[in-house]
Amino acid sequence: MRAMKMLLLAGAAMVGIGAAQPPAAMDTTAIAARRFGNDAPWYRDRIPFFESADPTIDAVYYYRWQVYRAHQRDLGAEGYITTEFADDVDWQRHPYASLNDASGFHIGEGRWLNDRRFADDYIHFMYASGGNDRHFTDHMADSVWGRYLVDGDRDGALRHLPVMNHIYRLWDDKFDFDKGLYFVEPLLDATEYTVSSIDASGGKDGFRGGDAFRPSVNAYMFANARALANMAAMAGNASMAADYTARADALQQRVLAHLWSEKLTHFIDRHQSRKNEFVRYWEPIRNRELVGYLPWMFELVPDDPKYAAAWTHLLDPASLAGKAGMRTVEASYEYYMRQYRYLGTAPECQWNGPIWPYQTTQILHGMANLLDHARATGPVTRSIYMRLLRQYAALHYQGERLDIEEDYHPETGKPIVGLDRSHHYFHSGFNDLVLTGLVGIRPRADDVLEVNPLLPDAADPQSLAWFRAQDVPYHGHKIAVTWDADGSHYGRGQGLSIEVDGKEVARRDTLGRVEIPVARVATPAIARPINRAVQLVRGQFPIGSASSNSDPENIHDAIDGRTWFFPELPNGWSSAPSPTPQWYAIDLGKPVDLARAELAFFADGKGFAVPQSYRLQAWFDGAWHDIATPKRSPVANGITDIRWPRLQISKVRLHFTQSRGKATRLAEFKLFGE
Repeated sequence: MRAMKMLLLAGAAMVGIGAAQPPAAMDTTAIAARRFGNDAPWYRDRIPFFESADPTIDAVYYYRWQVYRAHQRDLGAEGYITTEFADDVDWQRHPYASLNDASGFHIGEGRWLNDRRFADDYIHFMYASGGNDRHFTDHMADSVWGRYLVDGDRDGALRHLPVMNHIYRLWDDKFDFDKGLYFVEPLLDATEYTVSSIDASGGKDGFRGGDAFRPSVNAYMFANARALANMAAMAGNASMAADYTARADALQQRVLAHLWSEKLTHFIDRHQSRKNEFVRYWEPIRNRELVGYLPWMFELVPDDPKYAAAWTHLLDPASLAGKAGMRTVEASYEYYMRQYRYLGTAPECQWNGPIWPYQTTQILHGMANLLDHARATGPVTRSIYMRLLRQYAALHYQGERLDIEEDYHPETGKPIVGLDRSHHYFHSGFNDLVLTGLVGIRPRADDVLEVNPLLPDAADPQSLAWFRAQDVPYHGHKIAVTWDADGSHYGRGQGLSIEVDGKEVARRDTLGRVEIPVARVATPAIARPINRAVQLVRGQFPIGSASSNSDPENIHDAIDGRTWFFPELPNGWSSAPSPTPQWYAIDLGKPVDLARAELAFFADGKGFAVPQSYRLQAWFDGAWHDIATPKRSPVANGITDIRWPRLQISKVRLHFTQSRGKATRLAEFKLFGE
C-alpha cells in the first residue's frame, strides 16, 4: 500500500517502462582498467560501478573497493574472512586475524558485491566457526539482516539464527537487570580513552575501566534484537519474534528515558562502576561525545524536535565540529586531546577528541536515516550531509596518495597514529554510505526498490550535477540509478532514472523518492574454489621454503591468504636480487589434486619487478618436473592464472629467473584443484 501511494504521488513526474531514452551505460571494463590496473579482473564482475561530478568521491569509492579486496583473507577450506588490519596485531583472534568490532561495516560494504561469497563466508565464520567471540561490541545480527535486505536470500539470512540467538543471550553478562540497560568498558566497545574511562581514572589514564551504560552498546543490542525479531518472524518462530520485539521496545524506552540528557540535549553515558573514588554509579558523564548519535544509525530515536536538536552540537565548532572532521568528544572536555599512550615516540589510539572514521561512518549513516524519512531534522540538511561526506572523503588522502588510517587530528586532518598497521585500515565504511545515502538506495524486505538520493537542489554548492551507479545487486537483479540535473551530461533527458536488468523502469524530472515494485528472483549459487596453499599456523602444513631470504615470516607471508599491492604495506615473500634462478616451494604434506595456480607478484618500478621467465614444477619420483611453462611474462600487481591437467601433487615449486638487478616479491601463491 505504501509503495503504491508513493508511485501515485510521483506519477506526474514519471514515465512508463521503456518510454525514455536508452540507459546511460558505463564502460565498466575501461573504468576497471583505469582504476585497478592489472588487478582489474578481480573487480570487473564483482563491484557496482559509480561515477559522479565529484572526482574525489569517485576516487575514494574505487579505493575503498581496493581496501575491501585487500582485507579478504583466504582461509582455504574455511573460506574468506574480512580483516580489520591488513597485517597481524596482538589482540586479533589467532590464527585467523579476525576481530568483530567492525564486522557490521565489513558486511555492510560486502553486501553490495555481485559475488556474494565474501560476505557469506565471513558470516559463516563468525557464527559457525566461533569467530564472534564477543571480543568487542558489535551489531552483526543487524548487518546480517541488512545484507538480506539487499540480496533477498532468505536461507542465507536464517542459516545462523540459532547461533545469533545464543550470542545475543550471552550478553546478559553485560546487562544491568535493575536499570534494563547494557553496560560495557569503553575498551571493549572499541573506544578506549573515552570520557567514562578517563574520568573513572581521575584523569590519569582511561585505557581500561570506566564501565558505562553507553548509547553504543544499547543501540547495537536494540538493532540486533529488532533484526532477530524480523528473522524469527520470517522463519515462522512467532514466540522468538515476540520476545525480541519486546526486548527491542524495552531497550528503546530505556535509552530514551535514561540516556537522553536534558541538560546536554544529547544521548550520553551513565557510569556503571559501583566502587570508584572518582565517579558514582548511574552518574551521567559530563561532556558530549560523538557516540551519542548512534541511536539514529539504528532508527531508535522518535521523529521529535526535542531529539533532533542534538545535531546542533555536531555542527558547532565549540563542540564536536573540528575543522577537518567530527571530534569524538567535544573540545570543552577537560582532557580533550590529552595524549596518554605512546608506542616509542608514536601516539597511540585514543577517543578523547581525534577523528575516527569508525564513528564518522556511524554518524553519517544516522544522518542519512534522519534526512531520508524524519520530519524533525533539527539543523541537518542535505547540503550538510554532502559537505560532511566530502569532508570524510578528503581524509582518505595523504597528499596525493589514498590511504585511510586509524585516526586523525580534528583541526588538521593529519593522521595521528601513523604506525605501519594503520595503513589502509578497514575499521569503517564508505561505499555503503555512497549507495544508500548519496545514491539513495534504501534496501527493503518487501518486493520494492526504493530510491531517494540525498542531494541538495542544484543551486546549492554541495549539489551534484550528475551521477550514475550501475551493476548494483538487489533482490537477484542488477539495478542502475542515474541523476542528470539538466540532461546535458548523459544526453538522455534530465532527472532521476531507475533501471532494472538494463531496462529503464522509472523516471522523474526532479530529485525525490521513487518506489518501484521489483519481484525478487533467486540469487546465483556461490562458487567456492578452495585454496589448498594457505598456512594459518606457522610450522604446520602447507609449509613454504625459498631459495633466498628464508626468514620464516617472510616465507609465510606468501601463503598467508592475503593479497594486496599497496607499497606502504609490504606483503609476501621478497627474494634477494640474484642473477641465478630463484624458487619458492610449497610442501602440502600429502598428495592433493591440483590443476591451477594463482600467482600475485608485486612490482614498484624500483627494486621489485616480475620475473623475466618462470615455470611451475611438481615433485615426482625424487625430482622436480615441469608441469606448466608459460610463454608470457607474469602480471605485475595482479593475478597470473596458470593451468595444467589435474595431477596429484604433494610439493609444488615456482622456479624463475629475475630481471637484472631486481628482486621479486611474491605477494601470494595459491593452489586449486579446479
